[in-house]
Amino acid sequence: MIVVTGATGHLGRLVIDAVLQRGVPAQQVVAAVREPRKASAFAALGVQIREADYDRPDTLTSAFDGADKVLLISGSEVGRRVPQHKAVVDAAKTAGVRLLAYTSVLHADSTTLVLAPEHQATEEYIRSCGLAFSLLRNGWYTENYGQAVSQALGSGTIIGAAGEGRVASAARVDYAAAAAAVLTTEGHEKTIYELSGDTAWTMSELAAAVTDISGVQVGYKDLNPDEYIQAITGAGVPEPVARTLAQIEADIANGLLSDTPGDLSRLIGRPTTPLRDTITDLVKVADGPANQPA
Repeated sequence: MIVVTGATGHLGRLVIDAVLQRGVPAQQVVAAVREPRKASAFAALGVQIREADYDRPDTLTSAFDGADKVLLISGSEVGRRVPQHKAVVDAAKTAGVRLLAYTSVLHADSTTLVLAPEHQATEEYIRSCGLAFSLLRNGWYTENYGQAVSQALGSGTIIGAAGEGRVASAARVDYAAAAAAVLTTEGHEKTIYELSGDTAWTMSELAAAVTDISGVQVGYKDLNPDEYIQAITGAGVPEPVARTLAQIEADIANGLLSDTPGDLSRLIGRPTTPLRDTITDLVKVADGPANQPA
């Protein structure tokens, strides 16, 4: 039995879909979610729905009952993820799972990326527990720029502080396909996959792609960190979040998300989704009736 945590999130939904597409019977798949009422679409397919709240370890124990493989999708609450992840790992060990896969971050053991410390701590804990594991070190999602694309179609400008730093992003569907491959095939014990897109691009190239695809002239405006923080806090982003986002921009400028080792395309058996394809989808969403970013 395969259990996917965080199954109603952006990535989790795609992982469930990818696992089913690989021919796993729905009744052998568990969508482990904080709010089961939000998983009705999976229930309609025959997928098992189990409550699994990272902050309530008792729900994790029951969610993993009978599991052979578990995918721990990292939590979204920065600053709280280490204890949450440890609770999941402990429950997986108690359940006797054969493989625990974890969505980490690119080069987690050596990077200075601002988001890395919680992933580093989680990886260390997984290793210490003696579980068979597969570390899926995900790079950047192209969809992270959905809001920037939507705003740029109105303002004509994408702002940032990444300079000419490159981003080897891939679509969420690519990372989901990688997770599904690990969950549905054998030989992934004690493996580490550095997952990123096949091609790295700059923010100026992102703006050029939006221009070409949408027909709206869009440029990239590079700001210094203080200017960037001021701009996004002025748009309503809380200052602590803005400072983290500014550090991510600095990390991109320093090349921390630019590596293209090719693990992702090898694992999924095809090239990663080109930047233009995902931007085309983001432009369509931004132009939709609700004008909501992905």
